[in-house]
Amino acid sequence: MALTTIDPVTALVVIDLQKGIIAAHSDAATEAAVERSTRLAAAFRRQDRPVVLVTVTGRPPGRTDGGRSGAPVVLPPGWAELIDELDVRPTDHLITKRRRSAFHDTGLDTLLRDLGVTQVVLTGISTSSGVESTARSASDHGYHVVVATDAVTDPDAEAHRHSVQRVFPKLGETATTNDIIDMIDMIEATR
Repeated sequence: MALTTIDPVTALVVIDLQKGIIAAHSDAATEAAVERSTRLAAAFRRQDRPVVLVTVTGRPPGRTDGGRSGAPVVLPPGWAELIDELDVRPTDHLITKRRRSAFHDTGLDTLLRDLGVTQVVLTGISTSSGVESTARSASDHGYHVVVATDAVTDPDAEAHRHSVQRVFPKLGETATTNDIIDMIDMIEATR
């Protein structure tokens, strides 16, 4: 479903745009997702809307997680640091996750409810993992979900396409970065 409105309290949730992940996925699609995510963050900040920046510092334990052994993950120094392009501000909210979804075992739901958020706009990497898991959880928690489809990317093009075309329309609304910014600016102009 296409974007129909922006709620009075809408938060931008940026998934896993951190140095280690971006370095591992350096390509044109990733560069585009980073650029569009940073534009959205700037637009949300201009309108005093919440910006939530999510990083991942681990993976789910257990032998059945994608065939992994469940051995502890040792990440290189700086791996989980947010990329410089996000221009992190003191007003931004930082969430660290250890699972795919930014809601699982984090304070994200409590933070959003305390801020009065009813709608989330999602961007980031990877479309079929962190972004999709967070979108599913946001929907399950009762938030109006919007995915900025041109501000998400995945190393697997087919998985990305499937999430964007098949999954996200069932969970909420989809829109381009420009459509979201235009609607935010239009709403703000009428206030």
